[in-house]
Amino acid sequence: MRPRALVLALFAAGCSVAASPSSSPSPSPNVLSVSVEQASAWTRNFNPLLVGAARWPTRSGIYEPLMIWNAPAATWVPWLATDRRWSADRRTLTLTLRDGVLWSDGASFSADDVTFTFELLRQHRALDGAGLWDFLAEVRAIDPRTVELRLQRPFVPGLVEILQQAIVPAHVWRAVADPVAFTNPNPVGTGPFTEVRVFRNQVWELGKNPRYWQAGKPAVDALRMIAYPSNDQANLALVEGEIDWAGNFVPAIERTYVARDRANHGYWYPPTGATVFLYPNTARAPLDDVRVRKALSLAIDRRRVVDIGLYGYARPSDGTGLSDAYAGWRDPAVAADGWVRHDPRAAAQLLDAAGWHRAADGVREKDGRRLALTLEVVSGWSDWVRAAQVIARDLGDVGVEVTLRAYEWSAWFQRLQSGAFELAIACPSLGLSFDAPTPYYAYRWISSTSAARPPGELLPTNWNRFGDARTDALLGDFERTDDAAAEHALMRQIEARFAATAPAIPLFSSPLWGVYSTRRFVGFPSAKEPYAKLSPHSEPEDLIVLTHLSPRRR
Repeated sequence: MRPRALVLALFAAGCSVAASPSSSPSPSPNVLSVSVEQASAWTRNFNPLLVGAARWPTRSGIYEPLMIWNAPAATWVPWLATDRRWSADRRTLTLTLRDGVLWSDGASFSADDVTFTFELLRQHRALDGAGLWDFLAEVRAIDPRTVELRLQRPFVPGLVEILQQAIVPAHVWRAVADPVAFTNPNPVGTGPFTEVRVFRNQVWELGKNPRYWQAGKPAVDALRMIAYPSNDQANLALVEGEIDWAGNFVPAIERTYVARDRANHGYWYPPTGATVFLYPNTARAPLDDVRVRKALSLAIDRRRVVDIGLYGYARPSDGTGLSDAYAGWRDPAVAADGWVRHDPRAAAQLLDAAGWHRAADGVREKDGRRLALTLEVVSGWSDWVRAAQVIARDLGDVGVEVTLRAYEWSAWFQRLQSGAFELAIACPSLGLSFDAPTPYYAYRWISSTSAARPPGELLPTNWNRFGDARTDALLGDFERTDDAAAEHALMRQIEARFAATAPAIPLFSSPLWGVYSTRRFVGFPSAKEPYAKLSPHSEPEDLIVLTHLSPRRR
């Protein structure tokens, strides 16, 4: 079979939109083609304060954070802020801002922009996805280069959300009447790429900031994004050489991509992404019953989910639900908890105990109601779609009738945020960044009452709408310490509580999908040069990559 025929056979039949790249003008030699989002058409939204709605790389390439947590190096990288200092009681954080930074329209960046951004989140809580004002008391400018943040209480884990908050220009956003509805079509940022050069339904380009504060950067003239409605179609463009950098899952990547050009094609799939969960909407019966949730978990053959859905790239989850990014925090005793093993017999016993008994057709019933659930997934995300098919079959084997429904990203995410679903495959990092020094947020955003809301209210995460008072108390103790021994002791208790309450069903520790070609650009991170994560999904850490890449010398 010829190479192109092989690629077509492996990825999909009938890739009707695969002609998109050739139907759009070819990029100039110094334009980086990137595939991060799958969509049938682009929506022009560059509001960095709307979690999950803005186009990539709004929250890194256009608007920048104060500092960046570099996970591979396990260190903070100064960015718009050059220094941070806690007070002795951990109630006041003082930031020193970088001098000489300009907004892309030529205005000077200052402490006023930082205080304005945080105040905007306070005034419009729909924008405060990270819940900053749950623990902040006041943010004020001491002088043009110094910002002081006072906390309501000691809250050490909040450092990651404070420092990685994207900052917007006060002189522009003061004139915005409704910042929640604002799509910000012509962004003004401090980032390396701020100029919208082209924006059409199928393709858009983001040019470099002529006033960027890092001298000589970016070395890339522009980023180019083409609308591919599915992972398969994006992968076809990737192997055909039309994409330079991608955050895609590529099946059998060694054979389908690397082998086509071993000198230039590479990938890095470290198993340190967020955990992918089967989210039960616990605001709806019978998913409010922990016995039912644990039964669903026991019915799932995670090894088969990983092998079929992800070609074996991922690691099945253990009882802690933690991804491999937090391997050093994992309590072996909780990890071995049997609630995530594949045990259909135990699943059936739990369902029986919960009052759900098999009817004549094999589907379980209780009080005249069938145990029929709808499982939602993103259309075009071929790995998740295949995983959902395996899960549906497994649940069917224990008497749970499952209907699969695939939605395009925006519709799926809106349903997830509003609680308009029963079961959904998702991972928390879709809503917020979960790159942090500790697993605090990994548990807070899935088990804390402070993060849970009634159905209908949009949530950036805690889509399972679950809260546990005991977890709240343990998280509260964790917030008040930065002693390593105390942190680990508390985290072991939090992990045990997670396994006991089963607020969401962990499936696998997601790899960080990152694929590149060095035919036109060089400087990508890799397992051999892990200066940052390769995955462009890792905002704002991908900002380090955007400022590191350069055209290949001819």
